[in-house]
Amino acid sequence: MSKVLMYSTGMCPYCVRAEQLLLRRGVTEIEKIRVDLEPARREEMMARTGRRTVPQIYIGETHVGGYDDLAALDHAGELVPLLADE
Repeated sequence: MSKVLMYSTGMCPYCVRAEQLLLRRGVTEIEKIRVDLEPARREEMMARTGRRTVPQIYIGETHVGGYDDLAALDHAGELVPLLADE
């Protein structure tokens, strides 16, 4: 299973929804970076993704985007194969 990294905050309903979707698709571990607790990590996230909002999700080296992007990938049947890549 590919490594999953998620930039998030403590009070983000879309982060919770993204985590729930990933867990339903078999992900057992998500590396979370809390940008509300580590402001420098928000700057890192913005430099890597070009986006300011959370969640920002990486599966392996692939930047998936936010929750809506993750859900669209799942709906298209492309999330599980991406998660299976190593």
